[in-house]
Amino acid sequence: MITGGSSGIGKAIATLLIKYGANICIIARNQTKLNSTKAELAALKTHPEQQILAISTDVSQWEQVQKAMNLAIASLGSPDLLITSAGIAHPGYFTELEIAIFEETMAINYFGTLYCIKAALPSMIQHQKGHIVVISSGAGLIGLYGYTPYSPSKFAVRGLAESLRGELKTTGLYISIVYPPDTDTPQLAAENQTKPAETKLITQSAQIMTAEKVAIEILQGINRKAFVITPGLEMSLLMRLHSLFAPLLQWYFDRLMRKLHKTRNTDDK
Repeated sequence: MITGGSSGIGKAIATLLIKYGANICIIARNQTKLNSTKAELAALKTHPEQQILAISTDVSQWEQVQKAMNLAIASLGSPDLLITSAGIAHPGYFTELEIAIFEETMAINYFGTLYCIKAALPSMIQHQKGHIVVISSGAGLIGLYGYTPYSPSKFAVRGLAESLRGELKTTGLYISIVYPPDTDTPQLAAENQTKPAETKLITQSAQIMTAEKVAIEILQGINRKAFVITPGLEMSLLMRLHSLFAPLLQWYFDRLMRKLHKTRNTDDK
């Protein structure tokens, strides 16, 4: 089961899994995108018995998530993999962003993750098998300028995964948390439309990976039963050293901001 499975990292993971012969359930809001992705996946099936479900669901709504999970489990059985890849980001200046953006971001990124786990977990525990994979972000390790709605939601996902890890150890289940770098997806393109100039300056030198490469590293991490999965060298270093790096990164970011604002002031004159 893959939320956010109609595009981006979720779709890339679904594509790899269908090639490996898995049955797939993709969950997203847009039925048109789901139908298109389902057709693409169907063309990649390795045997005719493979099943593909596409369920239109708003993961921020608990009742919808319950119905979707119950349908998927009834059709395909308890999931061997539950991957919560649905997410949104709307960067901007804190003082200019509407409260609704903060609420929607937390509802989808955090509660959308929590709801899916909550709905699927009883069946997974009953069958004593399965692996849960939640998607955080580099912005879930260190807060970024312009990402005041997004970073806290991804910090919350991190807290959920770390707290669940201990509870699940005795149930025969596994959980992983992924910290992807900037990834070339429709979501990143949408973010770039509202990114403040300061945020673009901070992130312009960051590594950008393809969704396919991120998906490969996620599946490799799942095979290792790794709790933390960090695609790319930058995220691996940030994960291990973010507490040490934080003061240095904050100094660097502040330096970039002073430089940008000085240039603006000069241009205004």
